[in-house]
Amino acid sequence: MEPWQMHEWFADYIDAANRHDLEAIRGFVHAEVRRAHRPAGVEAWLADLADLFHAFPDWRWRIIQVVAEDDRVAAHVRGSGTHAGVWEGIAPTRRHVNVAEFAVYTLTAGRVAAFSGSEPFELRAQLSESRV
Repeated sequence: MEPWQMHEWFADYIDAANRHDLEAIRGFVHAEVRRAHRPAGVEAWLADLADLFHAFPDWRWRIIQVVAEDDRVAAHVRGSGTHAGVWEGIAPTRRHVNVAEFAVYTLTAGRVAAFSGSEPFELRAQLSESRV
């Protein structure tokens, strides 16, 4: 793909993610996707997103910057939502969170074949910090 096509691809992926459309997201991800520090495979990818969407029913991403080169897309996005369900063992706090996320997607035939990105430390911190 040309860089402009990869930018469009990423915008389409984020659109599907913001609709919480797991079947549409499946079409963007290779069946055997490799993920740094996470279980591999599209089913694990979709399960992680399903957990996020259950815990944050209003979760949305906003694209800040995308860089496309060769077979890679590097993205800086902001994710935000209200914590209304259990997420990674954290009971609902009803807090609205807003976090920066950074990721690199390696594409093969228009699907994510490998992924590495920031871990959700900031999200966990916002859910567990005490408020004064």
